[in-house]
Amino acid sequence: MNKNFLKVTGLAAMIAFTAACKDAENEVEAKEEAEVAEATMEAVTYNVDTQNSKIAWVGSKVAGEHTGNIMLKDGMVKVNGEELESGEFTVDMTSIEVTDLEGESATNLKAHLEGTVEGKETDFFNTPKYPTAKFVVTGVESKEGKTMLMGNLTLKDVTKNVAFPVMVSYEGNKMMLKSEPFEIDRTDWGIKYGSSNFTDVVKDKAIDDDIQLTVDLVATK
Repeated sequence: MNKNFLKVTGLAAMIAFTAACKDAENEVEAKEEAEVAEATMEAVTYNVDTQNSKIAWVGSKVAGEHTGNIMLKDGMVKVNGEELESGEFTVDMTSIEVTDLEGESATNLKAHLEGTVEGKETDFFNTPKYPTAKFVVTGVESKEGKTMLMGNLTLKDVTKNVAFPVMVSYEGNKMMLKSEPFEIDRTDWGIKYGSSNFTDVVKDKAIDDDIQLTVDLVATK
């Protein structure tokens, strides 16, 4: 067998293995709903600044990817000293923004994701029926040098507990929380449109089950 072929094959396998490990590292495991965290009496309330907070998203398919943002409707966190003890925020699912497209293409994708197109309401988020999503903190822990934020994420009336790494900082009366990019499997919340695991879809038209999210939250007391 050609030695160059072996080298190329080995390199391809190494790249594929590295990519798989990277994806596995970023993907969070959806677990059963957990008990909500309660703050101490000493905790101070920080209210989410909805104008300066957002969740960035990336959705992928064989042909490429789409990117965008989702805004928050409201929220608060309770902090004791500089330790986040509890909190919750509501996501405005009708605010989905598409940033990689322009004009009619962006408008059409937004409408499809939000479910405002007749006959396609249930494909993704069905915002006429489920206009908001919610995240409620169930705990914070240190793991392998990272701060892990745990919480119940509710999408379309399905609640799962997830944990993802965050960085928290303070400046005057302001608290900033930013997550590392992490991935959730949308099918854990019953969103199966275009998934090759649940529907008979042409391979090059399949949409990845994983959605990458990055939380960027600002709150003030």
